[in-house]
Amino acid sequence: MAGRRRWSTEEILDAAAELLRTSDAESFSVRKLAAALGTDSSSLYRHFRNKTELLRAVADRILKAAMDGYRPEGDWKQRITAMALHLREAFGEQPQLATIWGRYASSGTGSRLFMEELLQALRASGLPDEEIPARYHRIVILIAALIASEAGVSIITPEEYEQGMELFRVAVLGADPERFPALAHFARDVRPLGADRHAAFEEILAAQLAHIEAGIR
Repeated sequence: MAGRRRWSTEEILDAAAELLRTSDAESFSVRKLAAALGTDSSSLYRHFRNKTELLRAVADRILKAAMDGYRPEGDWKQRITAMALHLREAFGEQPQLATIWGRYASSGTGSRLFMEELLQALRASGLPDEEIPARYHRIVILIAALIASEAGVSIITPEEYEQGMELFRVAVLGADPERFPALAHFARDVRPLGADRHAAFEEILAAQLAHIEAGIR
């Protein structure tokens, strides 16, 4: 009798990424992945020691794909901005994986490519070497948070979106002006969390980079 098919690491990652298109990190499991591949969990543990290691590898492939399409051009701020936009676009195609990157990080080739370019860009800014690690850390947290936040909005259903909008209108337009005077004053101009995400992403990142530039001696 023929034995079970041996799946390659890339095939396992392909299947995991496809499974994560319709689920999230909490509901994802090695057992479910093994069932989708028609094999048992033990065969997958030959490639990955646990679920977290597998999720990190899936997220790293997104990073690598983004970095493969990135070319460093312009000054240091333009380089960081272009790289962040490449990451946003890559994770936008698989938004469920955006939170996985923010939560589990990664340690593969994609992660190293991203780290190397970000550190190189910061060195090109004129920052002293001793300040670069802290600045690097802040930028990574900001980019990961913005991408995860944007991805979270993109995966909700139209029904969930409309329900959220209705709740927002009730909370804002129906606010008691005596208890919430500022909210009542700005009620017609305040926008919901999901509005204008693309513009907000670039503006917030630009503000962080401008802050760094202002502190360069």
